[in-house]
Amino acid sequence: MTKTFLDRAYDLDAPERTRAFYADWSESYDEEVSENGYATPRRAAVLLAARVDDKDAPLLDLGCGTGISGTSFHDAGFTTIDGTDLSPEMLAKAEAKGVYRSLQETDAADPLPFEAGLYPTIAAIGVFSPGHAPPDTIDHVLNKLTPGGRFVFSFNDHTLEDPAYEGRVREWADCGAVMVEAREEGDHLPRIGIKSVVYVLRRL
Repeated sequence: MTKTFLDRAYDLDAPERTRAFYADWSESYDEEVSENGYATPRRAAVLLAARVDDKDAPLLDLGCGTGISGTSFHDAGFTTIDGTDLSPEMLAKAEAKGVYRSLQETDAADPLPFEAGLYPTIAAIGVFSPGHAPPDTIDHVLNKLTPGGRFVFSFNDHTLEDPAYEGRVREWADCGAVMVEAREEGDHLPRIGIKSVVYVLRRL
């Protein structure tokens, strides 16, 4: 049986392969994930919106892809959304959705090219996986937040097979550097039986 793009997404193991893969997938990405009931972006946006009073403050959508996550945040009331991604082809699709203030192509070696405190909220929806964004990416993001800043992100079932991801969250929480404001299990791609956990962390 020929693997779909969605099947192959979990086999990526290098930035060069990741960039090329998403360039090829950009034309059919929205259709394929929508056919499978992609639920995580909406779930994340709802969880975050319930905890953020100033929805006009800048939100960074890290690894924004074609902009499905940005659209969900926009629909939840966030008005100032910037996006970054490794793939210019994906970014072109995101721009067409009309919900982003700015979009920037980033390099895997420097995925967060901005000063700490610039964004009070950072999102990474569907970004984390062993071959794409390793656990230390959590450190890099949280180090860009100042006290009161929030990080909303998801781990799907494939990611959760590696205990290092949730272990890294526990390390930050156990040392008192973050508060876990939400941890919700639910659907990710329900039509193929994949679930995800969505977290909201607040920097202390």
